[in-house]
Amino acid sequence: MSDTPDRLPPLNALRAFEAAARRLSFTQAAEELNVTPGAISQQIRQLEDFAGTPLFKRTGRSVLLTDAAQASLPLVREAFERIAEAGRIMQAPARKGRVMVSSAPSFAAKWLAPRLEKFHRTNEGIEAWISADMSLTDFNTADADLAIRYGRGNYDGLKSEKLLDETVLPVCSPRLLEGPDAIRRPEDLKHHTLLHDESSENDPSCPDWASWLKAHGVAGVDGTKGPRFNQGILVIESAAAGRGVALAKQAIAANDIAAGRLVAPFASGSTPIDFGYWLVWPKGRHLTADVRAFIKWIKDEAASSEVVGV
Repeated sequence: MSDTPDRLPPLNALRAFEAAARRLSFTQAAEELNVTPGAISQQIRQLEDFAGTPLFKRTGRSVLLTDAAQASLPLVREAFERIAEAGRIMQAPARKGRVMVSSAPSFAAKWLAPRLEKFHRTNEGIEAWISADMSLTDFNTADADLAIRYGRGNYDGLKSEKLLDETVLPVCSPRLLEGPDAIRRPEDLKHHTLLHDESSENDPSCPDWASWLKAHGVAGVDGTKGPRFNQGILVIESAAAGRGVALAKQAIAANDIAAGRLVAPFASGSTPIDFGYWLVWPKGRHLTADVRAFIKWIKDEAASSEVVGV
């Protein structure tokens, strides 16, 4: 019996296979790997020669996986994740003193960034770098140690820990509590512009103005009118400038309420929602001491935060 170890498949061909199998498209795989579709086809043929069996069924412009491809794909993905993690461990000495955190822009600007001075003051020698992006972090390609996601906390392949619950409440500039059209009760909203947060996160439990007004028994106010914004930070800034009343996420509005730029005019106006903020990172990832220090700090910071009303 030969003691020669099993011959390994070609790495570049495996990368092409994983990308093409995940996207079910040679063209999209080529775009992802920054090569030509012809190069992808050539690498797939090389891998099929190695396997001795077809991996894709070509049907016109689309492709389907064969039984052999479907059976091997999860193992290939896991292998690349382990290789990436090995690379991160190799780079750990060079990354010492740095923690990269990915977050949506509104949460990064309004909740996280104002608190970072506390982290740096109590964790000398560690720099927290924030990457603000609307898209979900792909830990296979992004240089991120962890991410903060808004949702229910169920993410395939990721470990998640709850950071903050979320509520929605009306907020406005303190100036709108004065004058002949001063806001005293929800019915007074008919004299003011309603600002709408239409962020990309889709939480079915999150009320819009129409449902909030209905739930509070408010008549005579059209909850469908008013400008719309695709990021929570834009809603907050518009409300703080006195341009109307926003139905805002509490975590995004909390600092401006505490600073007096915003007020919450209705004591019973907040509505709990299903989504919250979660710390996430790949399962099995080695967390450095610096990353663990950041996780402890941000969880303590979240636990000490609270809704500030009027």
